[in-house]
Amino acid sequence: MTGLRPWPLRLAAAALLMGITAATAQVVLSKQEFPAPGAADRALLKDAIDIHAHLDPDSFGAHSAQAARALDVMDMAKQARKLRMRGFVIKQHYDQTAQLAYVTATANPGIQVFGMLCMNLTVGGLNPDAVYHFAEVKGGLARIVSMPTWDSENNVRQSRNPTRKSVAVSRDGALLPEAKAVIAAVAAARVRDSGAALALSTGHVSAAEALLVVAEARKQGIVRIVVTHAMGAPINMTLAQMQEAVRLGAYIEFVGSFVIGEHANFTSRQYADAIRALGPDHVILSSDSGQVNRPFPPDMLALMAGQLRREGLTVAQLRTMMVDNPARLLGLAAGR
Repeated sequence: MTGLRPWPLRLAAAALLMGITAATAQVVLSKQEFPAPGAADRALLKDAIDIHAHLDPDSFGAHSAQAARALDVMDMAKQARKLRMRGFVIKQHYDQTAQLAYVTATANPGIQVFGMLCMNLTVGGLNPDAVYHFAEVKGGLARIVSMPTWDSENNVRQSRNPTRKSVAVSRDGALLPEAKAVIAAVAAARVRDSGAALALSTGHVSAAEALLVVAEARKQGIVRIVVTHAMGAPINMTLAQMQEAVRLGAYIEFVGSFVIGEHANFTSRQYADAIRALGPDHVILSSDSGQVNRPFPPDMLALMAGQLRREGLTVAQLRTMMVDNPARLLGLAAGR
């Protein structure tokens, strides 16, 4: 089928190579196919930084709430270099990725790769020691600490298993001391070998909790903050709440996976209208892709950018959201 990526065939072959059972493969595979981005869409990726790419080596199995990954960090680096992207952040819910970033960047000169740490159960939940360990990994590539994602109380409450163990960040409308301690560690830590400050992501906490996190982070001196895919589940911020987060000094993340494919909850017109209301200077576009049955992260980002361009956003505005703002979040000079 011209212009479409045959995901089921690719994944079936991978399943056989990895020894996955037929029953498991049926859970992983789907018949969905995605249009490939056109050349004009891919051209929008020049110098872009994707702050939200889910990549192998990662976990997948009976004790994991996440999907299998469709490509690994080396594949992503090769694709990014071919498309003249500036770089990407490796996001894993269960591990810090500064080590993977160091290995990937060393093996792929010309591409900047950074690590993320999510405060889920596998790192001890709201654990300041995990923040300092992350910052002190060799290479200077630790960059973003995220409040809990898969294991956040808000995420678990909306999941298929709402009674499983979770990580709380607030009670009765106030942040817990443990949450404030993590924010304090993010504010205090300096990244080994680079001296960079860490950025903070709000993760999958509720909309009200995200605003508490942003306010506390600013109080403690953190200046680089992003609200994780604020407009969609499980955060579900209203426009007024997103505008409040912007007023407090945060970027708002918009991800391709919410407008493309089977998990799409919004139209590109809704995205474009919200971005205009917030102002592109306060928005970061990322893929939130890399899972099986979704486009690869660069394709997801290109498809979203192309749709937004057709909704009337300018190339300059897209560059602000895909190139300049992610660079500022990571403490990099804008552009190359």
